[in-house]
Amino acid sequence: MSAGTLPPFDPDDPLGIDDLLEPEDLAVRTTVRQWAADRVLPHVADWYERGELPGIRELTRELGSLGALGMSLKGYGCTGASAVQYGLACLELEAADSGIRSLVSVQGSLAMYAIHRFGSEEQKQEWLPRMASGEVIGCFGLTEPDHGSDPAGMRTYAKRDGADWVLTGRKMWITNGSVAGVAVVWARTDEGIRGFVVPTDTPGFSAPEIKHKWSLRASVTSELVLDEVRLPADAVLPEVTGLRGPLSCLSHARYGIIWGALGAARASFASALEYARSREQFGKPIGGFQLTQAKLADMAVELHKGVLLAHHLGRRMDAGRLRPEQVSFGKLNNVREAIEICRTARTILGANGISLEYPVMRHATNLESVLTYEGTVEMHQLVLGKALTGLDAFR
Repeated sequence: MSAGTLPPFDPDDPLGIDDLLEPEDLAVRTTVRQWAADRVLPHVADWYERGELPGIRELTRELGSLGALGMSLKGYGCTGASAVQYGLACLELEAADSGIRSLVSVQGSLAMYAIHRFGSEEQKQEWLPRMASGEVIGCFGLTEPDHGSDPAGMRTYAKRDGADWVLTGRKMWITNGSVAGVAVVWARTDEGIRGFVVPTDTPGFSAPEIKHKWSLRASVTSELVLDEVRLPADAVLPEVTGLRGPLSCLSHARYGIIWGALGAARASFASALEYARSREQFGKPIGGFQLTQAKLADMAVELHKGVLLAHHLGRRMDAGRLRPEQVSFGKLNNVREAIEICRTARTILGANGISLEYPVMRHATNLESVLTYEGTVEMHQLVLGKALTGLDAFR
């Protein structure tokens, strides 16, 4: 390109953010985008309407073949990808559906991450290679029926009985629960909160699926019931005691959401933009009217600001400099803006916006769950408020 010659404006990348990506990053994005286009997009509206995710085990194995499961972890069959590459994968998966990205997040950023960071070498060797390949699906048991934002109040309890542990309690809103082969379950003990690696075929463990959801319908959500589940002494995660364990896992999962929510927003924006160019009213495409253009411009600004933020936080994670407060910053902003983009896109599509022929309402309703899980808006506001003021408003 000669001096003074500008590249053409790209509506798909108005800020030229792709210039920040390496060829390896672009290759990851292309691979995941193509898989989602082939394996999810042709079917997901039907899955959503039926309220199920058929073939989840096959899909999980395919995601394992892509290297998308635990992809930012190193060793044990994991890809060892960069944080930015993992984020790009999350964005592409959620552009298809939040339920697919949730499957990957829970598998890699919660269940596998907990074992990888806090598990024994034996636990890592036993579970991580099979989870990375998708042979075994994992879930993560922290939230309880009466304790969501306050995990310190959990009632699930593990007591020692000779050399064994015996777990009793319930966990709620657990993605992958009824299809998982292994569960990472957090429980109170006399020593503090501990994590346990629980094979789901252990007597006393059950995972009834939660039905009648109006969000994340193309996703498996379950309750975990632990009725005196007896585990050997080596089932406990040996390298952590206290809430630091589950909270560090949540921080890793929230990072993926920072990118993922923008996938839902991008898909909704793209649908609205295409519709605005082709839908005619009053003798011309509605994209030619000032109010519609104002909506599209505002949506594009927030979408690509969010991508810049995600990219910045990804580089900080790769450099080992990403703080939990910065993760809260990203999750709060990007999910909140993504859901507003979806709602605005729906207004451009008018009545058609509520139809499953278009992805907008599906993404909007999914993001209602994403707005709540891995920390509500209010909790992330308080995390930032404490960081800014030095004063704890949680209690």
